[in-house]
Amino acid sequence: MTGIRAAIADYLAVRRALGYKLADHGRLLTDFATFLEDHDAGTITTELALAWATRPGNALPSWWAARLRVVRGFARHVKAFDPATEIPPIGLLACSNRRAMPYVYADAEVCALMSATTSLRPAPHAATYRTLLGLLAVSGMRLGEVIRLDRPDLDTAEAIVTIRDSKFGKSRQVPLHPSTLDALAEYARVRDRCCPEPSAPSLLISTAGTRLIRQNVEYVFARLVRSAGLGARSDACRPRLHDFRHSLAVHTLLGWYRDGLDVQARLPLLSTLLGHTNPAHTYWYLSAVPELLALAAERRDRGIGAGS
Repeated sequence: MTGIRAAIADYLAVRRALGYKLADHGRLLTDFATFLEDHDAGTITTELALAWATRPGNALPSWWAARLRVVRGFARHVKAFDPATEIPPIGLLACSNRRAMPYVYADAEVCALMSATTSLRPAPHAATYRTLLGLLAVSGMRLGEVIRLDRPDLDTAEAIVTIRDSKFGKSRQVPLHPSTLDALAEYARVRDRCCPEPSAPSLLISTAGTRLIRQNVEYVFARLVRSAGLGARSDACRPRLHDFRHSLAVHTLLGWYRDGLDVQARLPLLSTLLGHTNPAHTYWYLSAVPELLALAAERRDRGIGAGS
């Protein structure tokens, strides 16, 4: 298709100017453009969009549906200047948007994953991923937030890291434990010694001195999961990078319940740390993790018994 890549650039620029982040859209639409070119296609059709969206064949239906949504939005944009463009209908790849069951990491599993980074080469590569996993485990940050961190975002004097313009356009500060600051300082020494003039200001860098790329991080993490011997607990519960965030939330809530603290009063603190816009989003963990639900029910039953 003539001008497909220019159309993609224009589409992304317009949407981002309206405030949409579209973190993965550029990569996916570029791949779609290559697919169209390989098929000598001059126009977006529903048939071609569906054929591209359902790749790879062993992916989850939810992933296929997400890919088709990306093309559908782009096709609406292209149709404004190419009337022959077909917009894939909604529901063509209908899929229930079911949330995955959180894989709550035990401390031993986190240690096993971090130990597995020693198999990575070269040594700075291993140091980057060991630091990445440790920071995800103790901070509750999203993967994209860690990747976007720049060096000035870390304030060692105040023991905080500032996450700028994250989900929903919000920024927040996350406190760091002294042991975390020590680990980051050690990583900085390795990073600066091996790459004194990086091409990106990011806190964590690749071996080329550039900012990490989500797709590459996911690939390396899959290797580390296998090396650490972690496996799926069910079809809906598999180790994911996002589960470090879930694990911090769950362990925090479990600790509060076991200590007999007022969880409802403290929940806004956890919501703020996680960057949730509403504490109700944090309450999701109560239904997602059976142990938490049991503790909450026990607390409720005790309250009912005391009032009867």
